[in-house]
Amino acid sequence: MTLSRFEVFHTVVESGSLTKAGEMLKLSQSGISHAINSLENELGFSLLTRNRSGIYLTNNGERMLEYIRDILILNDRMKQEASAINGLDVGVVRIGTFSSVAIQWLPYIIKQFQDDYSGIVVKLFEGDYSTLEQWILSGVIDCGFLTLPTSKSIEFLPLKQDNLLCILSDQHPLHNQDKITFKQIEEEAMIMPKVGWDNEINQIFRENNIKPNVKFEVSDDQAIMAMVQNNLGISIRPEMTLSQIPKNVRILNLEKESFRFIGIATKPNLSPATKKFIDCVRSWLSDHNLLDF
Repeated sequence: MTLSRFEVFHTVVESGSLTKAGEMLKLSQSGISHAINSLENELGFSLLTRNRSGIYLTNNGERMLEYIRDILILNDRMKQEASAINGLDVGVVRIGTFSSVAIQWLPYIIKQFQDDYSGIVVKLFEGDYSTLEQWILSGVIDCGFLTLPTSKSIEFLPLKQDNLLCILSDQHPLHNQDKITFKQIEEEAMIMPKVGWDNEINQIFRENNIKPNVKFEVSDDQAIMAMVQNNLGISIRPEMTLSQIPKNVRILNLEKESFRFIGIATKPNLSPATKKFIDCVRSWLSDHNLLDF
Protein backbone atom coordinates (compact mmCIF):
# COMPACT_ATOMS: atom_id res chain seq x y z
CA MET A 1 0.00 0.00 0.00
CA THR A 2 1.19 3.51 -0.79
CA LEU A 3 0.35 6.96 0.49
CA SER A 4 -0.59 8.02 -3.03
CA ARG A 5 -3.41 5.46 -3.11
CA PHE A 6 -4.58 6.59 0.30
CA GLU A 7 -4.61 10.17 -0.95
CA VAL A 8 -6.63 9.21 -4.03
CA PHE A 9 -9.19 7.34 -1.93
CA HIS A 10 -9.47 10.21 0.57
CA THR A 11 -9.85 12.81 -2.20
CA VAL A 12 -12.57 10.78 -3.93
CA VAL A 13 -14.50 10.55 -0.67
CA GLU A 14 -14.10 14.26 0.11
CA SER A 15 -15.03 15.43 -3.39
CA GLY A 16 -17.71 12.77 -4.00
CA SER A 17 -16.58 12.28 -7.58
CA LEU A 18 -13.86 10.47 -9.53
CA THR A 19 -13.77 13.35 -12.00
CA LYS A 20 -13.39 16.04 -9.33
CA ALA A 21 -10.74 13.98 -7.55
CA GLY A 22 -8.83 13.65 -10.81
CA GLU A 23 -8.95 17.42 -11.34
CA MET A 24 -7.75 18.08 -7.80
CA LEU A 25 -4.90 15.56 -8.02
CA LYS A 26 -4.14 16.22 -11.72
CA LEU A 27 -4.77 12.57 -12.62
CA SER A 28 -6.90 11.02 -15.35
CA GLN A 29 -10.16 9.34 -14.37
CA SER A 30 -8.68 6.00 -15.37
CA GLY A 31 -5.70 6.71 -13.11
CA ILE A 32 -8.05 7.44 -10.21
CA SER A 33 -10.03 4.25 -10.85
CA HIS A 34 -6.83 2.20 -11.09
CA ALA A 35 -5.58 3.52 -7.73
CA ILE A 36 -8.90 2.73 -6.03
CA ASN A 37 -9.07 -0.75 -7.57
CA SER A 38 -5.48 -1.49 -6.55
CA LEU A 39 -6.17 -0.40 -2.97
CA GLU A 40 -9.33 -2.52 -2.83
CA ASN A 41 -7.43 -5.54 -4.19
CA GLU A 42 -4.71 -5.13 -1.56
CA LEU A 43 -7.25 -4.83 1.25
CA GLY A 44 -9.41 -7.67 -0.05
CA PHE A 45 -12.75 -5.84 -0.07
CA SER A 46 -14.52 -2.96 -1.81
CA LEU A 47 -14.29 0.55 -0.39
CA LEU A 48 -16.72 2.40 -2.65
CA THR A 49 -19.95 1.71 -4.46
CA ARG A 50 -20.72 3.57 -7.68
CA ASN A 51 -24.07 4.25 -9.29
CA ARG A 52 -25.74 6.93 -11.39
CA SER A 53 -26.41 9.16 -8.38
CA GLY A 54 -22.81 9.21 -7.19
CA ILE A 55 -20.12 7.44 -5.16
CA TYR A 56 -20.69 6.12 -1.65
CA LEU A 57 -18.56 4.48 1.00
CA THR A 58 -19.21 0.84 1.77
CA ASN A 59 -19.38 -0.15 5.45
CA ASN A 60 -15.80 -1.41 5.17
CA GLY A 61 -14.84 1.80 3.41
CA GLU A 62 -16.16 3.83 6.34
CA ARG A 63 -14.06 1.75 8.73
CA MET A 64 -10.91 2.23 6.64
CA LEU A 65 -11.46 5.95 6.07
CA GLU A 66 -10.73 6.79 9.71
CA TYR A 67 -7.32 5.08 9.59
CA ILE A 68 -6.42 6.42 6.16
CA ARG A 69 -7.32 9.95 7.20
CA ASP A 70 -5.12 9.62 10.33
CA ILE A 71 -2.20 8.33 8.25
CA LEU A 72 -2.47 11.25 5.82
CA ILE A 73 -2.73 13.77 8.67
CA LEU A 74 0.35 12.34 10.39
CA ASN A 75 2.25 12.33 7.10
CA ASP A 76 1.36 15.97 6.50
CA ARG A 77 2.39 16.92 10.04
CA MET A 78 5.71 15.10 9.64
CA LYS A 79 6.40 17.07 6.45
CA GLN A 80 5.48 20.32 8.18
CA GLU A 81 7.72 19.51 11.13
CA ALA A 82 10.64 18.70 8.83
CA SER A 83 10.06 21.96 6.96
CA ALA A 84 9.94 23.87 10.24
CA ILE A 85 13.27 22.30 11.29
CA ASN A 86 14.70 23.49 7.96
CA GLY A 87 13.34 26.99 8.53
CA LEU A 88 10.49 26.69 6.01
CA ASP A 89 6.78 27.40 6.57
CA VAL A 90 4.75 25.03 4.42
CA GLY A 91 1.69 22.81 4.77
CA VAL A 92 -2.09 22.92 4.80
CA VAL A 93 -4.40 24.13 7.56
CA ARG A 94 -8.07 23.14 7.31
CA ILE A 95 -10.32 25.50 9.23
CA GLY A 96 -13.94 25.02 10.22
CA THR A 97 -16.15 28.04 10.75
CA PHE A 98 -19.70 29.30 11.10
CA SER A 99 -21.13 32.25 9.20
CA SER A 100 -20.64 35.19 11.58
CA VAL A 101 -16.95 34.39 12.11
CA ALA A 102 -16.56 33.76 8.37
CA ILE A 103 -17.96 37.24 7.66
CA GLN A 104 -16.63 39.33 10.55
CA TRP A 105 -13.16 37.87 11.15
CA LEU A 106 -11.83 35.38 8.66
CA PRO A 107 -11.30 37.52 5.53
CA TYR A 108 -8.93 39.75 7.51
CA ILE A 109 -7.26 36.97 9.48
CA ILE A 110 -6.62 34.87 6.37
CA LYS A 111 -5.20 37.91 4.53
CA GLN A 112 -2.75 38.53 7.39
CA PHE A 113 -1.92 34.82 7.63
CA GLN A 114 -1.20 34.48 3.91
CA ASP A 115 0.93 37.62 3.96
CA ASP A 116 3.00 36.10 6.79
CA TYR A 117 3.01 32.45 5.62
CA SER A 118 2.60 32.32 1.87
CA GLY A 119 3.72 28.68 1.76
CA ILE A 120 0.82 27.45 3.92
CA VAL A 121 -2.43 26.65 2.11
CA VAL A 122 -5.69 27.54 3.88
CA LYS A 123 -8.82 25.46 3.29
CA LEU A 124 -12.20 26.52 4.71
CA PHE A 125 -15.11 24.31 5.78
CA GLU A 126 -18.40 25.87 6.89
CA GLY A 127 -20.98 24.11 9.04
CA ASP A 128 -23.14 24.27 12.13
CA TYR A 129 -21.74 23.76 15.63
CA SER A 130 -22.40 20.01 15.82
CA THR A 131 -20.98 19.37 12.34
CA LEU A 132 -17.83 21.37 13.09
CA GLU A 133 -17.31 19.44 16.31
CA GLN A 134 -17.63 16.11 14.50
CA TRP A 135 -15.20 17.28 11.82
CA ILE A 136 -12.62 18.13 14.50
CA LEU A 137 -13.07 14.78 16.24
CA SER A 138 -12.83 12.80 12.98
CA GLY A 139 -9.87 14.78 11.60
CA VAL A 140 -11.68 16.36 8.65
CA ILE A 141 -10.46 19.77 9.87
CA ASP A 142 -7.41 20.78 11.90
CA CYS A 143 -9.18 23.43 13.94
CA GLY A 144 -12.57 25.05 14.09
CA PHE A 145 -14.34 28.04 15.57
CA LEU A 146 -16.92 26.79 18.06
CA THR A 147 -18.99 27.97 20.98
CA LEU A 148 -19.21 26.42 24.44
CA PRO A 149 -20.10 23.80 25.49
CA THR A 150 -17.97 21.34 23.51
CA SER A 151 -16.99 17.70 23.82
CA LYS A 152 -14.45 16.87 26.55
CA SER A 153 -12.32 15.25 23.82
CA ILE A 154 -11.73 18.68 22.26
CA GLU A 155 -9.31 21.35 23.45
CA PHE A 156 -11.06 24.75 23.48
CA LEU A 157 -9.19 28.05 23.45
CA PRO A 158 -11.64 30.86 24.38
CA LEU A 159 -11.41 34.05 22.34
CA LYS A 160 -14.47 36.26 22.76
CA GLN A 161 -17.77 36.53 24.61
CA ASP A 162 -20.49 37.64 22.19
CA ASN A 163 -23.54 39.33 23.69
CA LEU A 164 -26.93 37.71 23.00
CA LEU A 165 -29.73 40.13 22.18
CA CYS A 166 -33.40 40.12 21.22
CA ILE A 167 -34.46 41.49 17.82
CA LEU A 168 -37.96 42.49 16.78
CA SER A 169 -39.73 44.64 14.20
CA ASP A 170 -40.33 48.34 14.79
CA GLN A 171 -44.01 47.45 14.30
CA HIS A 172 -43.92 45.17 17.34
CA PRO A 173 -45.69 46.47 20.49
CA LEU A 174 -42.51 45.98 22.56
CA HIS A 175 -40.16 47.81 20.21
CA ASN A 176 -39.76 50.90 22.46
CA GLN A 177 -38.47 48.90 25.45
CA ASP A 178 -34.77 48.81 26.35
CA LYS A 179 -35.04 45.26 27.70
CA ILE A 180 -37.31 42.28 27.20
CA THR A 181 -38.25 40.09 30.13
CA PHE A 182 -38.15 36.31 30.02
CA LYS A 183 -41.90 36.25 30.66
CA GLN A 184 -42.45 38.44 27.58
CA ILE A 185 -40.22 36.13 25.53
CA GLU A 186 -42.43 33.18 26.48
CA GLU A 187 -45.52 35.07 25.30
CA GLU A 188 -44.12 35.93 21.84
CA ALA A 189 -43.78 33.90 18.65
CA MET A 190 -40.12 32.86 18.51
CA ILE A 191 -38.07 32.50 15.33
CA MET A 192 -35.32 30.01 16.15
CA PRO A 193 -32.21 28.85 14.30
CA LYS A 194 -32.36 25.18 13.36
CA VAL A 195 -30.87 22.42 15.48
CA GLY A 196 -27.09 22.63 15.36
CA TRP A 197 -27.13 26.45 15.39
CA ASP A 198 -29.17 26.93 18.56
CA ASN A 199 -26.86 25.83 21.40
CA GLU A 200 -26.46 29.13 23.23
CA ILE A 201 -30.13 30.15 22.84
CA ASN A 202 -31.38 26.85 24.23
CA GLN A 203 -28.91 27.27 27.09
CA ILE A 204 -30.57 30.60 27.98
CA PHE A 205 -33.96 28.91 27.91
CA ARG A 206 -32.78 26.05 30.15
CA GLU A 207 -31.00 28.26 32.68
CA ASN A 208 -33.99 30.59 33.04
CA ASN A 209 -36.81 28.04 32.73
CA ILE A 210 -38.15 29.66 29.59
CA LYS A 211 -40.61 27.69 27.48
CA PRO A 212 -40.47 29.46 24.11
CA ASN A 213 -43.34 29.53 21.64
CA VAL A 214 -41.30 28.46 18.61
CA LYS A 215 -43.14 29.43 15.44
CA PHE A 216 -40.40 29.04 12.81
CA GLU A 217 -37.00 27.34 12.60
CA VAL A 218 -34.54 28.49 9.93
CA SER A 219 -30.78 28.11 9.55
CA ASP A 220 -29.86 31.29 7.66
CA ASP A 221 -29.20 34.53 9.57
CA GLN A 222 -30.63 36.65 6.75
CA ALA A 223 -33.80 34.57 6.63
CA ILE A 224 -34.29 35.07 10.38
CA MET A 225 -33.77 38.81 9.95
CA ALA A 226 -36.25 39.02 7.06
CA MET A 227 -38.92 37.21 9.10
CA VAL A 228 -38.35 39.56 12.05
CA GLN A 229 -38.55 42.55 9.68
CA ASN A 230 -41.99 41.36 8.59
CA ASN A 231 -43.13 41.07 12.22
CA LEU A 232 -43.56 37.29 12.08
CA GLY A 233 -41.98 36.90 15.47
CA ILE A 234 -39.01 37.84 17.64
CA SER A 235 -35.60 36.19 17.76
CA ILE A 236 -32.50 36.01 19.95
CA ARG A 237 -29.28 36.53 18.05
CA PRO A 238 -25.56 36.96 18.81
CA GLU A 239 -24.34 40.54 18.48
CA MET A 240 -21.82 39.53 15.78
CA THR A 241 -24.70 38.63 13.45
CA LEU A 242 -26.24 42.11 13.77
CA SER A 243 -23.57 44.26 12.12
CA GLN A 244 -25.84 45.27 9.20
CA ILE A 245 -29.21 45.34 10.87
CA PRO A 246 -32.10 46.87 8.84
CA LYS A 247 -33.55 50.20 9.98
CA ASN A 248 -36.94 48.69 10.81
CA VAL A 249 -35.49 46.11 13.24
CA ARG A 250 -35.01 46.99 16.90
CA ILE A 251 -32.49 45.47 19.35
CA LEU A 252 -33.43 44.86 22.98
CA ASN A 253 -31.24 43.64 25.80
CA LEU A 254 -32.31 40.50 27.62
CA GLU A 255 -33.56 40.68 31.19
CA LYS A 256 -30.35 38.93 32.24
CA GLU A 257 -27.10 39.58 30.36
CA SER A 258 -26.17 36.47 28.36
CA PHE A 259 -23.32 35.53 26.04
CA ARG A 260 -22.08 32.90 23.67
CA PHE A 261 -18.40 32.09 24.21
CA ILE A 262 -16.53 31.82 20.90
CA GLY A 263 -13.23 29.99 20.74
CA ILE A 264 -11.08 27.88 18.51
CA ALA A 265 -11.23 24.13 19.06
CA THR A 266 -8.71 21.42 18.19
CA LYS A 267 -7.61 17.91 19.04
CA PRO A 268 -4.23 17.54 20.79
CA ASN A 269 -0.89 17.43 18.90
CA LEU A 270 -1.35 20.35 16.54
CA SER A 271 0.58 20.62 13.30
CA PRO A 272 3.03 23.53 12.97
CA ALA A 273 0.75 25.18 10.37
CA THR A 274 -2.26 24.97 12.70
CA LYS A 275 -0.28 26.45 15.60
CA LYS A 276 0.77 29.36 13.39
CA PHE A 277 -2.83 29.95 12.30
CA ILE A 278 -4.10 30.00 15.90
CA ASP A 279 -1.34 32.46 16.84
CA CYS A 280 -2.43 34.63 13.90
CA VAL A 281 -6.08 34.53 15.06
CA ARG A 282 -5.17 35.67 18.56
CA SER A 283 -2.82 38.35 17.23
CA TRP A 284 -5.44 39.83 14.87
CA LEU A 285 -8.18 39.81 17.51
CA SER A 286 -5.82 41.44 20.02
CA ASP A 287 -4.78 44.13 17.53
CA HIS A 288 -8.46 44.99 16.93
CA ASN A 289 -9.43 44.89 20.63
CA LEU A 290 -11.67 41.89 20.07
CA LEU A 291 -9.83 39.38 22.26
CA ASP A 292 -11.56 38.89 25.61
CA PHE A 293 -9.47 36.03 27.06
